[in-house]
This record gives sequence, C-alpha cells and structure tokens, in this order.
Amino acid sequence: MDKNTIIVTGANGQLGKTFKMLVDSWPSFKFYFFDSTALDITDEQNTVAILEKISPMAIINCAAYTAVDKAEIEKKQAYTVNTEGVKVLSRLAKEQGFLLIHYSSDYVYNNGSKAPMKESDPTTPDSIYAKSKLDGDIAIMNSGCQAIILRTSWVYSDFGNNFITTMLKLGKEKSHLNIVDDQIGAPTYTDDIVNATMKILSTIMSKEYTVKGGNIFNYSGQGTISWYDFATYIFEYMEIDISTAPIPSIEYKTPATRPKWSVMDMTKIKKTFGIAPVYWKESIKIMLSKDLNIKT
Repeated sequence: MDKNTIIVTGANGQLGKTFKMLVDSWPSFKFYFFDSTALDITDEQNTVAILEKISPMAIINCAAYTAVDKAEIEKKQAYTVNTEGVKVLSRLAKEQGFLLIHYSSDYVYNNGSKAPMKESDPTTPDSIYAKSKLDGDIAIMNSGCQAIILRTSWVYSDFGNNFITTMLKLGKEKSHLNIVDDQIGAPTYTDDIVNATMKILSTIMSKEYTVKGGNIFNYSGQGTISWYDFATYIFEYMEIDISTAPIPSIEYKTPATRPKWSVMDMTKIKKTFGIAPVYWKESIKIMLSKDLNIKT
C-alpha cells in the first residue's frame, strides 16, 4: 500500500472536478481520478482490479446519485450507487485496510429539530435519495472499515448545475422569481469541502488522529439562511435586476420532499480536526468573483 496514493471516484461530478482543480495544493499526495465509466463502484470485480494496480492508502468517494427528484422514479438507480456501491467500497476497505472517505447529506436527518443537528441525532429521511444515502452511511458503519463520513448540505461549485448557476441563468431569462423561504440550511462550497477533506486526511496521516471504525462528521458553510435569502444575496452581489418573492414550500411542489431544517452542528469537526467552517457569504463571493464572464 502506497501511503501517499489516493483514488478519487466520481471524478466528473461537482466535487470530483473540484478535487482535480485543487490537486496541486497537495503535492505530497498522488491522486488517481476515475469517473463512473472507468471505476464503477457497484462493480466489485472492476474495483478490485483497479485497487490491485494502485494499492491506495485512501479512497475519496465522490461518486453519488444526486438527482433528488428523479430518485423518486429511479429508485433502483439511486440505491445502486448510494447504497450498493458504498457497500462494495466499505467491504473492500475492511478487507484491504485502506481509509474510506465518503460524503453524505443533511437530508438523512429530517427529524423535526429546530436546533443545529448533531451527528448523534435521530435520522428519519423522507425521500428515496435521503434514504439511499442513509443506507450507505449505515453500510459503512456496519462494515467495520476505517472511514470518515462527511455529511454536508446545499452543495454548490464552479461546475455543472447547482443553485447558484441556476439562479444566474434564471436571472438572465426572467424578470421575477418566487423562491422558497421556509427551508432553512447553509450553502456549502465544494472548494471548502475539498479543503476540509484534505485537512482531515493530513491529520490522519500525521497520526494526530486515529480512525477506528466509521466516524461521522457534519460539515457545511457557517450560517443559517433560506433558499430565498440565498438567491437574494446572489442577485444583489451580481447586480442582477430581478424582482423576487418568498413563498412557502407548499406552493412549490416537487416529487421529493425536502427537509424544512438542515442546519447542522459542527462542534465535533471543529474540536477533532480544528476545521473552522467558512461563513456562507464569503465562499459565495469567492466563487462569483472567479469567472468574470459569469456577469455577462
């Protein structure tokens, strides 16, 4: 096993692409990136063959089925990736001794709490996507492998479709938008997730923290806002002239139910790894200032 070698799955997703973009920040590690066609985590034979060639010290699993509404119809696809694929990785991690880093969701909580949710809080997911993610978490915890599970929320990035890129697109096309204001959470930038992940990995490598079994940590942007607040800030910062109105979730029907409360307590990750989550406005400013063409 090469102690400095890392495999990143799901390399064509938002988080995988962000790892690729930032990889030069950690020159002491050797990264191998695989999309789902090159490394299908649901195919154990394929995965084993790659592990035999590379022998990584860690797999960072960015592979996931994230189409929340489509999952209500594509149940099999959601569970195949989010649960069965994770079972394969966790089983192999236990057998071969590599560290598994996996990303989960605030959606798994959905427990009616109005206080920041702790890792030990009850989980009562209310959508196929959320249930498939929780079952993946449970598979890791039951496997006995060495693993870090990061539960995050409202993820956005420089890549692909996410709330920010959607709002910017709609801001050019529409003169008015109604936006949900009774779902509360915290936006999380993939750059921040990558930096937090590598801080965790570096701490483990330096033996300042020993992984024993599965370990769940909450990580998101710092702050508490609604989707309406999120959109309003984007439009104000980008100086987009559009009128907006807050509406309740009941007026914006979606196939999958979203949690009304997604604010997570991050005391554990702060104390364990010294990671200070970034205030949500600061990360959004960084993303929006990266690409000047986004304003045209």
